[in-house]
Amino acid sequence: MRAQTRPGPRVRTGLEVLAAQRFTPLAGKRVGAVCNPTSVDERFEHLADLLRAAPQVELAALFGPEHGVRGEAQDMVGVGDAVDPRTGVPVHSLYGERFESLSPTEESLRGLDALVFDIQDVGSRYYTFVYTMALCMKAAAREKLAFYVLDRPNPIGGTQVEGNLVHPGFESFVGMYPIPNRHGMTAGELARYFNAEQRIGCELTVVPCEGWSREGWWEQTGLDFVPPSPNMPTVDTACVYPGLCMVEGTNLSEGRGTTRPFEVIGAPFLDPYRFCEALRAERLPGVAFRPLSFRPTFQKHAGKSCGGAMLHVRDRDSFLPVRTGIAVLRAARQVAKEAFRWRTERYEFIDDKPAIDLLCGTDSVRLGIDAGRDLDGCMAGFEEDLKGFLPVRARYLLY
Repeated sequence: MRAQTRPGPRVRTGLEVLAAQRFTPLAGKRVGAVCNPTSVDERFEHLADLLRAAPQVELAALFGPEHGVRGEAQDMVGVGDAVDPRTGVPVHSLYGERFESLSPTEESLRGLDALVFDIQDVGSRYYTFVYTMALCMKAAAREKLAFYVLDRPNPIGGTQVEGNLVHPGFESFVGMYPIPNRHGMTAGELARYFNAEQRIGCELTVVPCEGWSREGWWEQTGLDFVPPSPNMPTVDTACVYPGLCMVEGTNLSEGRGTTRPFEVIGAPFLDPYRFCEALRAERLPGVAFRPLSFRPTFQKHAGKSCGGAMLHVRDRDSFLPVRTGIAVLRAARQVAKEAFRWRTERYEFIDDKPAIDLLCGTDSVRLGIDAGRDLDGCMAGFEEDLKGFLPVRARYLLY
């Protein structure tokens, strides 16, 4: 078998661009780094180690988002403060048991001159790292610190935008600002958007990638995909996530505890063949549904046999993850009837609204499904939301 080669020139991430400059923009500064396991260069050298070795830069603190600096913690599990064993630098948690824990404290920022954010995003509104970034930007503005974003490609491309905006009253840590489910932006572009449109007003510098074309998928970047969280193992996961993350707002398993989270959906009460028949009837583009049984090892329905479907995305460019995700919820309601339920437990620090409404940024999807509306009816208003968002988005694109 012939060895595979990388496709064309490799993209250089913002970290690699800054490292090639020998970190001179940070010279003379005491720096805090907001990072996780994705904060690495081509040789898998971590941002913390590179900053520690950089001349005239003092790495004074690390800040760990959801899942932690080293990425061990599962979703919605609080992470405590610690000392990084490799660098000896204090680690401050940005994900605890209360919403207030999501922001750096005044004490943790004391003595710093700058914060550096370098975390791989996956192009979906629910993925919390970009809100950690926004909250750190607010803290930097308050404490008058410089804020640097080392940009990375959007793994699911930067041209396709799908979904609705978060409506007033439905803001949460899975949707703090009015952006679509699939936004088609990089973390650096979102930082520019947040800083201006949300009037954060921090001293922001984005270090762009070099060589990234927003029309391409991750495989065209020549970069290795480092899983940014325990249940985001592959680009295939990121591809379906803008729609299938909505399953978290139900009593269906979203495939956590299997080897294909968010591509495998089901429950003990779901007939896999009827479920797939209902999904095929929607004629969704770019995706096929395979009936299967599976047994999650943890989280929802752990240890129980579940019937459901595996999504096989056959054409990424035509695939519509948000439309598909809502179709999955409709089909589960249609097949399982009363056994299908919306999640009512506290979700991402909020207990007065159903999780599905927070994920959707509106209650209209839930109400539409409960009322038996067709797929277009459940997505009413989405196109109007995008018409207003796209011209604003265009002002902050870098590539």
